[in-house]
Amino acid sequence: VRVCVLVFTEEERRVRANDREYNEKFQYASNCIMTSKYNVVTFLPVNLFEQFQEVANTYFLFLLILQLIPQISSLSWFTTIVPLVLVLSITAVKDATDDYFRHKSDNQVNNRQSQVVIHGSLQKEKWMNVRVGDIIKLENNQFVAVSVSSTLCITTFRKFGVVCEPPNNKLDRFCGLLYWRECKYPLNNQNMLLRGCVLRNTEYCYGLVIFAGPDTKLMQNCGRTKFKRTSIDRLMNTLVLWIFCFLVCMGMILAVGNAVWESEVGSLFQSFLDWDLPVDNFLFSAFLSFWSYVIILNTVVPISLYVSVEVIRLGHSYFINWDRKMFCTQCSTAAEARTTTLNEELGQVEYIFSDKTGTLTQNIMSFNKCSINGQAYGRYAHARGCLTTEEFPRLDFLSFNPLADPDFCFYDNALLESVKLGDPHSQEFFRLLSLCHTVMSEEKKEGELVYKAQSPDEGALVTAARNFGFVFRSRTPGTVTVTELGRSVTYTLLAILDFNNIRKRMSVIVRNPEGRIRLYCKGADTLLFERLHPSNHHLMNITTDHLNECAGDGLRTLALAYRDLSEEQWEEWSESHRLADRSTDCREDRLAATYEHIEQDMMLLGATAIEDKLQEGVPETIAILSLANIKIWVLTGDKQETAVNIGYSCKMLTDDMTEVFIISGYTVQSVREELREWPSVEEKQQQCPPPPGPPSSTTLDSISGEFALVINGHSLAHALEADMEGEFVSTACACRAVICCRVTPLQKALVVEVIKKHKKAVTLAIGDGANDVSMIKTAHIGVGISGQEGIQAVLASDYSFSQFRFLQRLLLVHGRWSYLRMCRFLCYFFYKNFAFTMVHFWFGFFCGFSAQTVYDQYFITLYNIVYTSLPVLAMGIFDQDVPEQRSLEYPKLYEPGQLNLLFNKREFFICIAQGIYTSIVLFFVPYAVLSQASQGTGEPLADYQTFAVTTATALVIVVSVQIALDTGYWTAINHFFVWGSLGTFFSIMLAMHSESLFSIFPKQFHFVGSSQSTLVQPLVWLTIALATVICIVPVLAFRFLKLDLKPQLSDTLVRQKKRKPAGRGMGGVRGGVGGMSEGRLGMRGGSRRSGYAFAHQEGFGELITSGKNMRLSSLALANFASRHSSSWIDTLRKKNYPQLTSLSFSTNKTDWKKMFLHVNYETIC
Repeated sequence: VRVCVLVFTEEERRVRANDREYNEKFQYASNCIMTSKYNVVTFLPVNLFEQFQEVANTYFLFLLILQLIPQISSLSWFTTIVPLVLVLSITAVKDATDDYFRHKSDNQVNNRQSQVVIHGSLQKEKWMNVRVGDIIKLENNQFVAVSVSSTLCITTFRKFGVVCEPPNNKLDRFCGLLYWRECKYPLNNQNMLLRGCVLRNTEYCYGLVIFAGPDTKLMQNCGRTKFKRTSIDRLMNTLVLWIFCFLVCMGMILAVGNAVWESEVGSLFQSFLDWDLPVDNFLFSAFLSFWSYVIILNTVVPISLYVSVEVIRLGHSYFINWDRKMFCTQCSTAAEARTTTLNEELGQVEYIFSDKTGTLTQNIMSFNKCSINGQAYGRYAHARGCLTTEEFPRLDFLSFNPLADPDFCFYDNALLESVKLGDPHSQEFFRLLSLCHTVMSEEKKEGELVYKAQSPDEGALVTAARNFGFVFRSRTPGTVTVTELGRSVTYTLLAILDFNNIRKRMSVIVRNPEGRIRLYCKGADTLLFERLHPSNHHLMNITTDHLNECAGDGLRTLALAYRDLSEEQWEEWSESHRLADRSTDCREDRLAATYEHIEQDMMLLGATAIEDKLQEGVPETIAILSLANIKIWVLTGDKQETAVNIGYSCKMLTDDMTEVFIISGYTVQSVREELREWPSVEEKQQQCPPPPGPPSSTTLDSISGEFALVINGHSLAHALEADMEGEFVSTACACRAVICCRVTPLQKALVVEVIKKHKKAVTLAIGDGANDVSMIKTAHIGVGISGQEGIQAVLASDYSFSQFRFLQRLLLVHGRWSYLRMCRFLCYFFYKNFAFTMVHFWFGFFCGFSAQTVYDQYFITLYNIVYTSLPVLAMGIFDQDVPEQRSLEYPKLYEPGQLNLLFNKREFFICIAQGIYTSIVLFFVPYAVLSQASQGTGEPLADYQTFAVTTATALVIVVSVQIALDTGYWTAINHFFVWGSLGTFFSIMLAMHSESLFSIFPKQFHFVGSSQSTLVQPLVWLTIALATVICIVPVLAFRFLKLDLKPQLSDTLVRQKKRKPAGRGMGGVRGGVGGMSEGRLGMRGGSRRSGYAFAHQEGFGELITSGKNMRLSSLALANFASRHSSSWIDTLRKKNYPQLTSLSFSTNKTDWKKMFLHVNYETIC
């Protein structure tokens, strides 16, 4: 329940810094987050109101009220109120516990400390007390508590204001104006730090709070928390309504019978047995009889059903929490079931929607292979089996290079020897990597370098160059300093040709100390090869082969090239670049044209291949889940190339696929046209069906030869429009794998919502960051990865663990078992209760429709609570058809849950039919036998109490034998509960019918001595045995026939005498690399695909050359001051921070360093 609600519609937001009195006039939301539902005062009324919104609870309350009317009640009120209070209490305790943890989580978040500028000084303040308009200080690696403007990094906080757009969910856009000293400064998305982000590569900065609490873009994207119900819950609600209608019909039939009997037969007794008041005619008698039978027959849906369901779900949740095979030893994190209501839904999942970074990958890049001048290196770096051999040990770089990173791993000594021996191509290769980047270096003390890269790709490449002797040390806007094989070299940085998604490459132009000018370029091989000098043709072919090999291993590749420039070429290009940079119209296009002009006739150096490390077991998990007929969609904010590369790495995409389609249109019409190309694909799919295979196969080959779809965020926005979403769903769902790139958190949720709407399938969303919260909340099941991106995803999830690979165990073992157990439980429960209740219906025709019960009222009360509750609970909690290892080896075992085969309307009617058949046998067999029987003394056995005891005993024995047949996995607990319940029945019945209890409570225990006298009769036991055989033998015959004529896979596995484990080979399919065309990629038999992927963003080249992101550590400042004059520092300060010139600074070195406020260079995770 949100307590911070805007009471007006904002058209624009006006914020005045450090002026809470002014800002509070607008009633902006506070930063207090409240996800809890109750407090001490509201818990009882609100929780009871919620519980009585359940149809079943309202129904039982209605029955309780009826039982309080003596004229219509044949049963005591405690037969209903005891179970009802038990159900309400258990549910209330569970809800209170869940809400306690919500309060605890809210308090943890709201009480985090932040630093706020109050009255000109920094003061500690809790997150929940931060207000719009406050100025807060953020420090490195600190979570951002609110949405703040990050440009306000000033050391004096005078009054200023901001006018901006109102709260919205658009993460990629922000528009506002900063008013300060009678000047206006535009604000855009680059000036914003969003709640949930982490400040990186910046020691500290100050920011103005623009949005707080529910107004932040993160919370605007989270969506509302929805109450999640399983498909079985929804089916049960329907079945309860059907059963209630059936109950009403039975009551009406018996009421009509009562009216007929009273008018035809009962009238004959009026002279000596008059009607009880207020009954004065047969119609009113029938009316009261109807309600009496509604009370008697209500046990067809006993309230103990709902208690048992909650207990079983709780047990399944504990099994997940206790599973040691889902415990991560690295981070000491166990799997956690954060809800107890969705366990069986885990066994019915058809679609998985997964984030990429931090979920499938570790977001850790490692330099794995390279190709230099036609020579491949690092071919053993990825072969884990070779890591411990003496032939390929890990290289020791520190003995060769004291500045090497000790954590860097490489295993091919040939490359290191090539550098040591002075091979010019190898040295130029690593020189390019040390110069062509936008990495920042920090050296807090001599030799300890810390690289702060805008993307992990660049960090991995620069680190590789560092270890091979080309150490990037520092940079200024106009220089780059590198230590080359122990010798310090400073290059003049003439230009940075920045990266963007269209160019797919970046270049730098540098002048070495000897005055030679050279352009270094790295980028996508498909684009860079087109710009090579013709003399590189042979080398390009060799390098292409190496790239294909790397792409087959799922590595991310970049091609490297260089070009020497004469002074005249440089001067001419520099002038054209200067004019393009200053142009006011079409600036981006003009710059791109100048870049294109200079990046020609380059000489190929080679290629790099880095590994975006997947989490352990990701390819195997995806392959197994695919074999279980689960479709996996990746929804990521990353670029298309990066996402596709990961798709191949984790085997979602394979080179054996018939086709991979790319949807990248920018307009509604273009997206529609691309989607409508699908009919031809469907024809191809019919011509090229997937190869058949045995159900036990778990190899990747059996799921090849299908289609995949890749769609960009801007195209997805059009595809999700109302008139096109149907086409998108039909196209996407025909694919085995779907990858959505560059999507916002809200788009992730919309994709999940549209699948739920059109496919009626169970969906699961899994992610690790705040941007996945909306998707997690929208899906039927939300799973949070407790990784490096905070706990927002975990807090919003239904289940959490630390590794994606645990998902296969959660679904194929715990989910499948939970579904199987719940279905068996429900089938048996409805059977035993119809068998119990329908005896009353048949008895009504033999008792004058008087609403007389067959059984003792204590038996009616204890039947579902004591006599039959524990055996079915044991089956619902512990049962299994095959061992857990078989569930993983044979993923096809998962399909019955997806098809809803084990409990549906058909299975329900079968259970009901069996229950009705059992009730007929249990009533008419004892009735036929005992009606003409007599005791050994010659006295007749045909009395009401003997018949009641015989029928009750036969019922308990029959349902106990039935659950023994239904139980597939016996434990000591099952044996104890089944046979113990039988013993308990006899013990309690004998005690209830004893003379001692009758002497104490003569009005409560009317069956005195009945069981003692009945159970000593051999004929009674013969009758019970006959009824049991007639009830059970048809069931056994039907099951044997079904097992023989139409066995399921689980039946086949159980019957196998020699179980051979299925092959688990996951390396059969290699992901390749394919050229990124706008329409298709990776076509069978087509040209190779590119393994290019570079998680870099545009704009950092200009940022570096402007000097805005430069800051100096103490060591760097000392080194810089010793080599350069302070004029550059003064120029930069005056140019970019004119406001700082009005501030007074001391000449002390510490104060001088404090001046360099760290802005505009943070990577947001």
